[in-house]
Amino acid sequence: MKRHLAALVLVLPLAACGGGDDGKGADSTDRAELTVLAAASLTDVFGDLATDFEKEHDADVTFSFGSSTDLAEQVADGAPGDVLATADETSMGLAEDAGVTGEVETFATNVLTIVVPKGNPAGIESLDDLEGSTWVRCADEVPCGKVAVAVLDANGITAEPASLEEDVRATLDKVVSGEADAGLVYATDAVAAGDEVEAIEIPGAEDELTSYYATTLAQSEDADLAADWVAWVTSEEGRAILQDAGFGSP
Repeated sequence: MKRHLAALVLVLPLAACGGGDDGKGADSTDRAELTVLAAASLTDVFGDLATDFEKEHDADVTFSFGSSTDLAEQVADGAPGDVLATADETSMGLAEDAGVTGEVETFATNVLTIVVPKGNPAGIESLDDLEGSTWVRCADEVPCGKVAVAVLDANGITAEPASLEEDVRATLDKVVSGEADAGLVYATDAVAAGDEVEAIEIPGAEDELTSYYATTLAQSEDADLAADWVAWVTSEEGRAILQDAGFGSP
C-alpha cells in the first residue's frame, strides 16, 4: 500500500550512528545519507545493522530513537526522514493513514520480561513479587506499555508502578541505575544490558508478542537507499543479526 504526501519541514533531534565530527573532511559530502526513525527497543541492533550497511552503500546512517507513537505522529506531520520502524501496528497505522508510507514490512518480534538489578536485591522472582516493590514500566500509550498492561491483566496483577516511562530504554535505565527494584521491558533490552541486569521470564508472555514494522517514507530524499535499508533489515543476514540480539522471527 503505497501512498504519497508532500513533505512538510519539522525539526527532529537526531542521534548519529557513528558520532559527530569524524574528520572525514570534504570527502564526507560524497557519501549518501540515510535517516532512520525507530522504536527505542531497536537502538542496539539497528546500530549493529548499520555497520555493514554503511560499508556496502558508502553511506552514513543517522538514527532517531524513541517511542513508536511519537515517531509515527512526527512523520505523519511531515517530519524529515527516510525510514520508519515501529514496535506496533497501531503506531505504523498513524503514518499509513497520513499517506506517508511505502509498503510496510513485518521484520521481527519481541516478548516482555522482568528485569532486576544485578544480584536481585529485592528478591523479585515473578510478577506476583511486584506488589510492595519499587517497579517501573512504559507509559500506557506506547507499545511496551500496552503490552505490559495486557500481560499484567492476563496474570491478575494489580500492583501499581512507581513510575511510567516514556519508552522501554527509559524503563531499563531506571533498573540499571538501581532506582527501581524491577522493570518490565523487552527480552532484547535485557540482552543489550548484559550483566547489569538479570532477566526473569514471564510465563505466557509469548501470548502478547510485540511485532516490528518497517517502511520507507514519502518524504525521503533518497527513496532507493531507504528501500535498501528495509531490504537489508528483512534479509536473511539482517534477520540473523536480529536473532542474535534476541528478537524473534516475524
